[in-house]
Amino acid sequence: MRHPETWLKVRPEGLFCEPGGFYIDPLRAVERAVVTHAHSDHARPGHAAVLASPATLALMRTRMGAGRAGDAQQPLGWHERLRIGAVDVWLAPAGHVLGSAQVVMEYGGTRAVVSGDYKTVADPTCERFEPVPCDVFVTEATFGLPVFRHPPPGEEIARLLASRALFPDRTHVVGCYALGKCQRLIALLRAAGWDAPIWLHGALAAVCGAYEALGVPLGDLRPATVAAREALRGAIVLAPPGAIQDRWARRLNDPVVGLASGWMRVRQRAKSRGVELPLVISDHADWDELLATVAAVEAPEVWVTHGREEALIHAIEQGGRVGRALRLIGYGDEDEGGDGPDDGPKGEPETEPGTGAAA
Repeated sequence: MRHPETWLKVRPEGLFCEPGGFYIDPLRAVERAVVTHAHSDHARPGHAAVLASPATLALMRTRMGAGRAGDAQQPLGWHERLRIGAVDVWLAPAGHVLGSAQVVMEYGGTRAVVSGDYKTVADPTCERFEPVPCDVFVTEATFGLPVFRHPPPGEEIARLLASRALFPDRTHVVGCYALGKCQRLIALLRAAGWDAPIWLHGALAAVCGAYEALGVPLGDLRPATVAAREALRGAIVLAPPGAIQDRWARRLNDPVVGLASGWMRVRQRAKSRGVELPLVISDHADWDELLATVAAVEAPEVWVTHGREEALIHAIEQGGRVGRALRLIGYGDEDEGGDGPDDGPKGEPETEPGTGAAA
């Protein structure tokens, strides 16, 4: 048996599968990339060849343009096996955003799974996370501290609708990143009975259109950027996190400013960003989900790629498993206000000013 430590290597470009000759979510352009999902800190432009789920490839084209999303794109369906070099590769749903995948690699009698970003709670806009038993599990740790326990998202949407009922003449503008969080909020609002139009900042429209083209219905969506102020009285408006603090938001009718993020669990973050209505809605696994996932995949060894490694590794080792920090750099966490280090469609801001982080 070949332990994954002998064939999965950390290089400046990212995590490299040596016997397969490919990188997973490489941080710079490479010859062959396997991409877990279309957030721009994981899906970089300029690769010669890209393998990903069909939805991820479609979303990459929407966000980057076909010319930057990889010279050769190869879609791989769920559980469809492909031999790359000497490695068998297949994808399993990660539950993070539409098309997000875990990369499963089998080589030398061992199985390694790279989770990408993930959550395990149900989300009507994407496939649910599927635990895959393995020998080594590579996990994120964005919310890898016990303080981060996300409430049920339906409860947070109920808080938004309660605020709308309390202030029926004010415009409720909610910051959310363009890919995944925006569409999830729309679906949660629809499930809660909000069938009125939902208004969008122009930077969110393209990805919503891509979701609908991929079979995710979102209902009546209208452009907020060109709407008259009076038309938005009492409306719910979704916008990139950067837009809720600039002069664009000030043109709205006495806005109630919200932000949907796992980081809204930290009151000081909400206060510092002028958020009146913090909504703790995250597309990342919280502390309990991380520990439950480690147990579910039954991996004797867990590698942590980015986030709060120390606390999670300590908990992993307390549970009798081996924990290891890979110290990969260059990945954001989308809940903070974007989804990576560069701009998305139409130049919406995607990172928290001064941090390079997103969530």
